[in-house]
Amino acid sequence: MDIRTLPEAERQIYNRIRQTYTLTFDRFQVNDRKLRLLKLADLEEYLDGRDPFADVSQFPFWIRLWDAAMILAYFLGSQKDVAGRELLELGAGLGAPGLAAAANGYRVTLSDYEDIILDFQRVSAAASGLSDISFVHLDWLKPMPLGPFDVLAGAEILFRESFFEPLLHLFETLLKPDGTIFLAHDRSRQSLPRFLDLAGKSFDIAAKTQTIRRNGQQRTIIVNRLRRRS
Repeated sequence: MDIRTLPEAERQIYNRIRQTYTLTFDRFQVNDRKLRLLKLADLEEYLDGRDPFADVSQFPFWIRLWDAAMILAYFLGSQKDVAGRELLELGAGLGAPGLAAAANGYRVTLSDYEDIILDFQRVSAAASGLSDISFVHLDWLKPMPLGPFDVLAGAEILFRESFFEPLLHLFETLLKPDGTIFLAHDRSRQSLPRFLDLAGKSFDIAAKTQTIRRNGQQRTIIVNRLRRRS
């Protein structure tokens, strides 16, 4: 895209990031709305020779656009009668689900734990013509007062078991009593069943699956819906 069309603040953010990393925009469409997602053109620039699988819990998950995030984006972007409902994306990373939700009428807050991630999100929102999005630095271990929200959403956020209890605490404190949680993960994610066992003590859980094919391989994405037990 023509970076000159970005608002001044987001253009400055883009130019600052570009001094360190090679950048590109992915494009995707939600209904009739075309969205742009800022991302790293070369992941190795960020990894700088580090083995990303030496310790999976330390992998910078935000730098990748995960299949589960895109499935969740299309899921949120296709929901009906959501105008004005408040949604928080947890561990939003590049923010595809939140951008799609905003394009569909949700009032969206994107959250993550590093300022550079929020910078990518801000540029993507501006490049997509979405102005009514909030961005917050959210530490799951020491969360700031937020919400409550009608919907909490997250894609590929169950990467560290030490975060399970803090995440469940966020569910309890940030979700409205009649709210809904949507989580999307690759079915191969070994931590997913363990987390859902814990969550099932307080939430009713439903699931739907979608199978996709990428690079000749078949992957199944699970989207879980959680609602408080009555």
